[in-house]
Amino acid sequence: MHRTHYFNARLLDPSLELDVLGGLLVEGPCILDCGPHLQHSGAIHADSSIDCRSMAIAPGLVDMRTHLREPGFTHKETLRTTGLLAASGGVTSVAGLPGTDPLVDNEAALAFVLNKARTDSAVKIYPYATATAGAKGTELVEYGLMSAAGAIAFTEGEHAVSNAGVLRRIMQYTSMYGLLLIQRPEEPFLAKGVATSGELATRMGLSGIPPEAEVILLERDLRLVAMTGARYHASLISTADSVEAIRRAKAKGLSVTCDTAPPYFTLNELAISGYNTSAKLSPPLRSESDRRAVIAGLLDGTIDAIVSDHAPQNSDTKDVPFARAACGGLGLETLLPLTLGMVHDGSMPILRALALLSLNPARILGLKAGKLAAGYPADLIVVDLDKPWKYSASRSCSGSRNSPFDGHLLQGRVLRTIVDGKTIYVHGT
Repeated sequence: MHRTHYFNARLLDPSLELDVLGGLLVEGPCILDCGPHLQHSGAIHADSSIDCRSMAIAPGLVDMRTHLREPGFTHKETLRTTGLLAASGGVTSVAGLPGTDPLVDNEAALAFVLNKARTDSAVKIYPYATATAGAKGTELVEYGLMSAAGAIAFTEGEHAVSNAGVLRRIMQYTSMYGLLLIQRPEEPFLAKGVATSGELATRMGLSGIPPEAEVILLERDLRLVAMTGARYHASLISTADSVEAIRRAKAKGLSVTCDTAPPYFTLNELAISGYNTSAKLSPPLRSESDRRAVIAGLLDGTIDAIVSDHAPQNSDTKDVPFARAACGGLGLETLLPLTLGMVHDGSMPILRALALLSLNPARILGLKAGKLAAGYPADLIVVDLDKPWKYSASRSCSGSRNSPFDGHLLQGRVLRTIVDGKTIYVHGT
């Protein structure tokens, strides 16, 4: 098989706390060797050699929360463009939410996404399946069959299972099979607004969503986890109370993990000023104190992963009055540099940041990824950690042109993305 030697690189592997100058040898789709002894050109026989010019080599990112738009919403994005955006952002593995049309709630729909992704996407796509039939929160899906068919976990996607009795049954079944349940906690009857409740929403004349809507449902779920022993992951944690609830659950030894997304540690509710629909997200942007609490949760290990929450929306659903606008925006291209912002300001070590983006998500999902280890898939990124650049959503290949970070100055850029040993993206080409 073809051997490629990446040399003169800064090797970053959070699984080993590795941060050294060295090189990496890839044979076919797998990593063959890695370490300081491979730093120089000619150190070992290879069919091709790539000088990394002292740039960083790290495991490819594993994104636990991407909204797939194919099938059903290809005017917003396709599996092909999802793969292209992911590659440009250094994401080599994508876990896709099941909110397509048709929903991924049966084996046929799951097979379509898997097969289409294999032919169209440059990166690896792992679909979630819904936790209930039609995501209606009543009838359970066939968890064992769906898992065997390739569903990596189960989630209702943009909303939670609100019926506690149904959720208890779901947890009993998923725990029986050792499967992961993912909830985006939000009490639906409290979450009828379009912005976080408070002075800003009132001044703008917008209906409010109290922050308590998140923690109320989360605390109910955590009680059910204690009852059933289920594996539970809370997605898009955005409030101080939720961070504290997860912290307490972990202290009790519950099988609980959680994630957040860059908007919730880089922006606060002021980003919607001027009725900026690009900053209309779900959950909504929170207060400054909540933002700081999310950062604290990332730093102390309460929050396990950072996700893109990539949710492409076309202009027809965004260029409308704020109350009617759809939630979400692009996120794959900015996931890494926004996370690196905490590294550049000195608040987070680089290996901790990479663990949140690769190693931890891979462990939660049970993927063989997130390491620069021999025998692991050669899913890699070459990164200039310091390169400044300005993000422009209008240059995206997606059918969406909306991002809360459009026009923002960022630092850190992916130069090359490799999946299974093959280069799928080179910056500037």
